[in-house]
Amino acid sequence: MLDVTEAPTETQFEFITFSAGEQSFCLEITQIREIRRWAPVTKLPHTPDDVLGVMNLRGAVIPIFDLAARFGLGTTPDNERNVVIVAAAGGTTIGLLVESVSEILSVDKSAIQETPDIKSEAARQAILGVISVGENMVRVVNLDAVLDNEMGGAV
Repeated sequence: MLDVTEAPTETQFEFITFSAGEQSFCLEITQIREIRRWAPVTKLPHTPDDVLGVMNLRGAVIPIFDLAARFGLGTTPDNERNVVIVAAAGGTTIGLLVESVSEILSVDKSAIQETPDIKSEAARQAILGVISVGENMVRVVNLDAVLDNEMGGAV
């Protein structure tokens, strides 16, 4: 667990860990703008299954993705613990529906292992690496890949 009193060094990264599709993922903390409680969104016609709709975030309309569906892990079941992680990459802000947020994880760059070759270019692009945390493996999400049209949707 992270000791939040210590500032990260140049070789350390801080991640927010969360659950999507009953799997553990994380995003670099610098990409996250805020974490919001789930609230119904405005649906748009003819959107891919993983695009839930749009949300008004203080005057800005942002798309909301079901991250589990985006990664082909089924849809996120309704649960009061669901949250939306508002994240930004490449000048685009999006919301990611996830099952729950777990903790802040501070790791050295050397602890991030390459994504194994699993014969799936989409999976390799979506996951920047893997971090071993105790008995679990946490996947580092490539937010740019989530925004990529090749994964099945458009932003």
